Amino acid sequence: MRPTPYDPASPTGDRANRSAILLQGLAAGGALSGDARADVSMLVAILYPGSAPRQACAVVRQALQECGVLDGDVTDAEIIVAELAANCERHARPPYELRLFNLAGVPTWCEVVDSDPDLGWIPAVLDHSRPQTALDLFAENGRGLILVRELSQGHCRAYVTTTFIANTPAKAIAFALPTLAGTRLTCPPLLHLGRRSARLLLTDLSAAVEHDRDG
Repeated sequence: MRPTPYDPASPTGDRANRSAILLQGLAAGGALSGDARADVSMLVAILYPGSAPRQACAVVRQALQECGVLDGDVTDAEIIVAELAANCERHARPPYELRLFNLAGVPTWCEVVDSDPDLGWIPAVLDHSRPQTALDLFAENGRGLILVRELSQGHCRAYVTTTFIANTPAKAIAFALPTLAGTRLTCPPLLHLGRRSARLLLTDLSAAVEHDRDG
């Protein structure tokens, strides 16, 4: 099974609506039909220490520009992913991964993954309903996470996961990608579905290797 391709002839509104329906099914417990499961695809980019922010920005920028997302929204997404990738380099250990999930052909959800599964206080800082505190502002890297929270309009999460390549313990800090339709979806962890159809970037955007994975 191959990743769901971006189809410029398909109305963006229709894809966004299908994405929203798909998310509703996931939120209801993840019991999706075979057709719906095929609508979830994943792009995995291995981020290398020393250039992780630049690599992450390039992948996100290309994915969003191909879908016609407005330049200002693309820039916001680049700022977020660069901040998260830089945090990986400063505070966590490799391997690092960037994972983009397409729902019904729309790049919808982005995870930045590192090999330290300890979430610490990260989920609390990302919680948009929680008042910002002085501790958040002065905690190590707290201000960067607040920036992530604001630029993603609160559509962000942190959770324990595993690396795609080695299946070892890890954590993901994830956020909703902007869409041309203006829809932002807060997704549950999608790795178990994304593994069914994943595209792996080993080095750069010109060296894409597609891999089929069983769920």
